Amino acid sequence: MKQRPDELVAMVLVFLILALPGALSARERRGANIIVTLKDGHFSAGELIAVKPDSLLLLAGKDESVDLVGIRSIRIIRKSKALLGTGCGYLASLVATTIYAKIIAADDDMAGLSGLVFLPAGLGIGLLVGAHAGKDKTIQLDGKSESEVRQALSYLRGKARVRDYK
Repeated sequence: MKQRPDELVAMVLVFLILALPGALSARERRGANIIVTLKDGHFSAGELIAVKPDSLLLLAGKDESVDLVGIRSIRIIRKSKALLGTGCGYLASLVATTIYAKIIAADDDMAGLSGLVFLPAGLGIGLLVGAHAGKDKTIQLDGKSESEVRQALSYLRGKARVRDYK
């Protein structure tokens, strides 16, 4: 039985209607999770909502405004990417094993098994790279010049939920 073009279009549309609603939902952009260390030793933690000219607006159950003059450092909490790095390292080791088995050691019957020496190296390197990529970033504000503080605040503005707060 031959499919008509309109049946194919209908099937594609049904698939798109079923598959895309989650991707098209109007979810609000989230700000970075941060921990603010104050000069007096106290901490404030929460989602970065906005960077104001003289303070940071955090959401931690309730809105909290933290004055910039009292901040020692800001730590941006990042999600770990160790699992992603390990997966990429695994795939890279499989590619290296395949290249070794098919091209370099094509005449060896045990080439696939001997090529598995790439597996631990790929997993280890991927794990290290992924863990480093997901490492938290700390921004020191205490003792910095005005231009360095402005540069750090500009970076934080890009991580806030509301980027263009005036």
